[in-house]
Amino acid sequence: MITISSGTLPPASTSATAGTRPLAAAQRTADLLDSGSLRPLPECGERGQFAAAGTVGGVPAVVFASDPAVKEGAMSQWACRVIVAAYDHALAAGCAVIGLWHSGGAQLAEGVPGMHGAGTVFAAMARASGRIPQLSVVLGPTVAGAAYGPGLTDVVIMPPEGRMFVTGPGIVRSVTGEDVDELQLGGQDVHSRRSGVVHVTAADLPAAFSTARHLVALLGNQGSVDAVHLRHRQFAGLLPTSSRRAYDVRPLVDRLCDEPGLELSPRWAPNIVTTLGRLGGRAVGVLANNPLHLGGCLNCRAAEKAARFVRMCDSLGVPLVVVADVPGYIPGLTQEWEGVVRRGAKLLYAFAEAVVPRVTLVTRKAYGGAYIAMNSRALGATRVYAWPDAEIAVMGAVSAARILHRRRLESTPTESRAQVESELAAAHDKSVGGIDRAVSLGVVDEVIRPDDTREKIAQAIAGAPHQRGDHANIPL
Repeated sequence: MITISSGTLPPASTSATAGTRPLAAAQRTADLLDSGSLRPLPECGERGQFAAAGTVGGVPAVVFASDPAVKEGAMSQWACRVIVAAYDHALAAGCAVIGLWHSGGAQLAEGVPGMHGAGTVFAAMARASGRIPQLSVVLGPTVAGAAYGPGLTDVVIMPPEGRMFVTGPGIVRSVTGEDVDELQLGGQDVHSRRSGVVHVTAADLPAAFSTARHLVALLGNQGSVDAVHLRHRQFAGLLPTSSRRAYDVRPLVDRLCDEPGLELSPRWAPNIVTTLGRLGGRAVGVLANNPLHLGGCLNCRAAEKAARFVRMCDSLGVPLVVVADVPGYIPGLTQEWEGVVRRGAKLLYAFAEAVVPRVTLVTRKAYGGAYIAMNSRALGATRVYAWPDAEIAVMGAVSAARILHRRRLESTPTESRAQVESELAAAHDKSVGGIDRAVSLGVVDEVIRPDDTREKIAQAIAGAPHQRGDHANIPL
């Protein structure tokens, strides 16, 4: 007879014998891991938390899961010890750790010991940050102290049943008078579109587990560039004929990767696209301005989103591919009040400290401070490529002419002002040198044909030293 209290469990494919109750947490863990690979950790048991080692797509991983059937999955001091043990095991093995969260937070009846236990979990997550991939799947209400657990991990996945908030609806109503429910406080829409806490929303539980498996494969088995995977792709025609027209950069990112990658936080700060995929068989992180939203301009949220992605990739040894088509930072009171200087500085810092191979491609334009922030040569880019019609400048030629020649344009008759403005813009463009000047200065390594893009970037990544940053993922 197999007894749950001993810390062992029946295999996922068999039923427990009479008198035993298979833990929901154990079954969820078995569903995520490869069949037959689940090995319960010695510290696990039946008191609301389960942890096991195994493989995901053949890649080693550790999974811990809260059991909502035991005091709503509360983080008792014992349950917290299970999570810390899972982290210790994952760190020793150098493998990914995945948390399956469905918890009411620290166990109220325990008081301070329970809170101390939760603190030890957060400390373990901080120790692991940047050393091993940390994934969270929020399967149900995950509240109070437990909500900070997913927030400390690299990627958070949430199916429709997931909820995450620090303070529940009842306390919110009593303290603030706001009449809200769990969905409004911490459902998929809130955290994928408004807060940016959730990186991937899933249609259901199987889709959430499929995403977790995909991420373990990408981050746990990164591979290397292999010419076998570098099938030639055509990029001509992906950009609008007019340089002023908006377009969605995602098809370009998909064509850059061997196959469409996994986009993180697609609804939060959509003016910047962050995608994990493979290029030539090698796992890469692709960071791209998206002109479909805000013209591709950077702002507070986009800078913060990009900085976190850069630091995650750098800390886990994932090379970066940066696709720049950016007219600058969005100006205005709102941005200044929300800290665009502070949050924009995070992106500059993230690229400047990064040691992974990082290649920039300027497709259309890169202006001003945003040009610098998008992995410029000055910040240490491995290589910088540009397509033939790309522009690099402080600002667009017309905008520059309007500033530099404001008085002359004001005194020009209205009927001829457009022509004079055009002539002044052309003269300015010629004087500053454009992309040719950038190449001569070495801030652009090469102007390349669009259809050579995959090969050029893959070669640059393959030829660069492969290092990883010695820092945590979450930027200060």
